[in-house]
Amino acid sequence: MKTINADQIPQIKLANGDFIPAIGMGTFGNDKYTPEEVSTAVYNAIKTGYRFFDGAAAYGNEQDIGNVYSRVINEGIVKRKDLYILSKVWNDMHGKGDVLVAVSKTLKDLQLDYLDAYLVHWPFPNGHAQGAGVNDRNPNARPFFIEEFMETWKQMERLADMGLVRHIGVSNMTIPKLDEMLPLCRIMPAFNEIEIHPAFQQWEMFEYCRSKGIVPIAYSPLGSAERPKRDTEAGDTAVMEMPELVKIGKNHGIHPALVCIKWAVQRGHIPVPFSVKQTEYCSNLAAVTEDPLTDEEMEIIRQADRNDRLIKGKVFLWPGAESWKNIWDLNNEIDRTGWTL
Repeated sequence: MKTINADQIPQIKLANGDFIPAIGMGTFGNDKYTPEEVSTAVYNAIKTGYRFFDGAAAYGNEQDIGNVYSRVINEGIVKRKDLYILSKVWNDMHGKGDVLVAVSKTLKDLQLDYLDAYLVHWPFPNGHAQGAGVNDRNPNARPFFIEEFMETWKQMERLADMGLVRHIGVSNMTIPKLDEMLPLCRIMPAFNEIEIHPAFQQWEMFEYCRSKGIVPIAYSPLGSAERPKRDTEAGDTAVMEMPELVKIGKNHGIHPALVCIKWAVQRGHIPVPFSVKQTEYCSNLAAVTEDPLTDEEMEIIRQADRNDRLIKGKVFLWPGAESWKNIWDLNNEIDRTGWTL
């Protein structure tokens, strides 16, 4: 097994002066891999050199991954301070007092005293069961309301005060939602975890986050070809087949997936690709330490943007919403289509 010295991995500086590895490993099994398969990959990834792991209670594997964290620390492979561990509060735990209950369970499952980062997984309490289909929607789902969201965020701030989490953040937020949120924050979000890949580069959001001191974390940085079927539509871009990426990959003698990883790290957002295949996650990590893309290649990728969102979130729609587009505030204002108070 190839190993990468963790000191070779680029770091990104957060607004408070702390640092985080510029690449992480995702742990969402896409409803296709067992917790055992994912946790085995995490163990070997740590031995390979990974130090940042992106997780969530909703992924259903925190107990198994917690056993791995305990094991690698007990075996002396890493110290706790060497790892950057992120989790997320799920949508059914936004109520008063629920966030503390949620983080307590996550800490117990992960066998940790604190998290390096804790994010609000989605900006509304529209939960669904693991493995849900596109029509398996929560009948109580509703759009975003700032008053409701801030009750959740105040609990997140309290976790930071208590020392249970070092950084707090959001996920799947839009600019209109952040515009309402940020002026009300006592502790600003350190991260916004969103979909970013060469076919969906989100430049406006990227620049917005940077202007606010928020680091974008990119889920599905390779286009998530194995994403749940509920998020697929005819005409979706096959990111690995984009001719620009294929050509650049040939120039470097690498797979287009590694072009995506290099592009992300050089651009300045943090990719968290998921794989249980050792050759893949080892190659992903090595890619950020060698043979960078040229400025010309970076520009070619910038111009290749398709503005094609692949993770649509249809399962989170509320009654009366017309399509997944209502979730993402495409008219630059918070979309509550079909909703009446």
